[in-house]
Amino acid sequence: MPLDQLPKPARPREKLLERGAAALADAELLALLLRTGAQGRPVLQLAQDLLDQFDGWPGLLGADAKALAAVKGLGPAKRAEIAAVLEITRRSLQCELRQRPVLDSPDQVKRYLQLHLAELAHEVFAVLFVDSQHRLIALETLFRGSLSQTSVYPREVAKRALELGAAAVILAHNHPSGVAEPSRADEMLTQALQKALGLLDVRVLDHMVVGQGAVVSFAERGLL
Repeated sequence: MPLDQLPKPARPREKLLERGAAALADAELLALLLRTGAQGRPVLQLAQDLLDQFDGWPGLLGADAKALAAVKGLGPAKRAEIAAVLEITRRSLQCELRQRPVLDSPDQVKRYLQLHLAELAHEVFAVLFVDSQHRLIALETLFRGSLSQTSVYPREVAKRALELGAAAVILAHNHPSGVAEPSRADEMLTQALQKALGLLDVRVLDHMVVGQGAVVSFAERGLL
């Protein structure tokens, strides 16, 4: 049913203004962002279809431009709005991680990494560089492709840490398969980077493996 045909108390905008954003279902929040539906699909139905197709907010916000462009009824304006929300979310998390120690907010670090890495179709190795207070300096993707101990060069990670004046790092890489379980090769790579960075007095705080809807922390597993 089109939004203007719903009773006023049931319309997402009125509901939000009266009861707060937390009172809205996911599809209602997305419908507010999209504003209009597509031919044969009212906006609430379009919103629910999008959430179903991309397995919820993480998948939708992490979807690339090609995947969004393939959705019937999702024109350039709507795709731009979704991309804008993703970037706002990233920047908000980035600001929070820069203002307080990353070790105080491991769940935010995981969400931040998911927004950057979870939906990539290829494997990448990224590093969060942090200062002596463990506040975020930068997140940088240093290597792409099939990763192994031989394709991730410790000297390049060490060089960048020195350039940024980092006191510690959080290593991260994604598994395009969607399964976030660390491999033995991941463990060996972590150990090699720990040894190389340790010579420069740069600590490895964690290594996080990002999958679909899950992030596994080496620190939480006792692997560091």
